[in-house]
Amino acid sequence: MNRDEAGAPWYRDAATRSLILRRYLPWLAVLSLGWEIAQLPLYTLWNEAGPGYIAFAVAHCTIGDILIGTVALALSLVLMRAGSTEQWPRARIAALTVITALAYTAFSEWINTVALRSWEYSSLMPRVRLGEFELGLSPLAQWLVIPPLALRLALRRTPRVFAG
Repeated sequence: MNRDEAGAPWYRDAATRSLILRRYLPWLAVLSLGWEIAQLPLYTLWNEAGPGYIAFAVAHCTIGDILIGTVALALSLVLMRAGSTEQWPRARIAALTVITALAYTAFSEWINTVALRSWEYSSLMPRVRLGEFELGLSPLAQWLVIPPLALRLALRRTPRVFAG
């Protein structure tokens, strides 16, 4: 299907932009915040920092997650040459969003835990070996769960209430 058949690209479709901004992003934000709070004990920060710094770290990481999830979705839509939401190949877009977010997160985790040593995992963090490096499983698993769930929740049809 070429662009003429599919209509305008996703970024020119008001309904699609609205869905991303008003439905996907809020779900992505809420789910990411919950994930960040739940995984706190998997980092040494949980036992070493004060409540104010922990709150800052959760807010900082949640904002980062929102950016990662948004850029991953936008890149997926561009690569898939997506049109309006009704025309999306949803499974492929979700898969590409996951792959993009996973790739970035693996790189970021390596940079921050190995190269820069910005943070450390606690002994509770399950780990996965990628080549010579161990990365935390929780930050990687987050991208297997959160974007597809946020997309599913954003794309579900809301029940309509009919008067009389």
